[in-house]
Amino acid sequence: MQRYFIEATQLQNDIVTIIGDDAHHISNVMRMKPEAEIICTVPGSSTVRCVLTNISSETVTATVVEYVENTNELPISITIASGLPKGDKLELIVQKGTELGASGFLPFAAARSIVKLDDKKAGKKAERWQKIAKEAAEQSYRHIVPTVEQPVAFQQLLNIIPQFDACIVAYEESAKTGETAQLVQTFQSLKEGTRLLVVFGPEGGLSEKEVDQLTAKGAKLCGLGPRILRTETAPFYVLAAASYHFELMG
Repeated sequence: MQRYFIEATQLQNDIVTIIGDDAHHISNVMRMKPEAEIICTVPGSSTVRCVLTNISSETVTATVVEYVENTNELPISITIASGLPKGDKLELIVQKGTELGASGFLPFAAARSIVKLDDKKAGKKAERWQKIAKEAAEQSYRHIVPTVEQPVAFQQLLNIIPQFDACIVAYEESAKTGETAQLVQTFQSLKEGTRLLVVFGPEGGLSEKEVDQLTAKGAKLCGLGPRILRTETAPFYVLAAASYHFELMG
């Protein structure tokens, strides 16, 4: 069943009003007809199953049939901080990371990041990343749409760390030395509702200076198994491990 995210103002007196791109998608892409059913979610609030009543390319209305319980979110909030990678790798990280349960994405300019974005380009990129997150959240039946921030400087990343309950850094050198305990220990220390920041370097990894600055802020270095993972693969490892620890094991 097709799912759409809506604002709280779009759900009034058990009537849902859908406008803009989602209305176009329902009428012109999916070619739905009255009496078809969809799922609509107010992020972090209500999820409803509803039946379409009126359809046009600009406005779609639907009547609520059922309020649906939603337990699709990870018990902890995980934000992925990625050193800006080349090409469209961050699009992949946002899309698949959303499907795997990430709560937010924070790109940052690392010392070894090749990509350089001015404010105008960064804003356009962030808009695209946020759209990708919304579509992936709808596809994967998420209850929220992860936030995707505009890229920040490394110093800004350091300043954000205290806002989280824990911070770990996926560090290649830790993996090479056989470090295997920190990720599990971090998961074990976190309770439901807490916030975890996970930092990943770009293709060339984090510099020693960056690692020292992160650990000075309380971040813990961890390896992600015996194999060295690409910058676009490592976040999926952590999110899958979190799902196993908090959802499957629980």
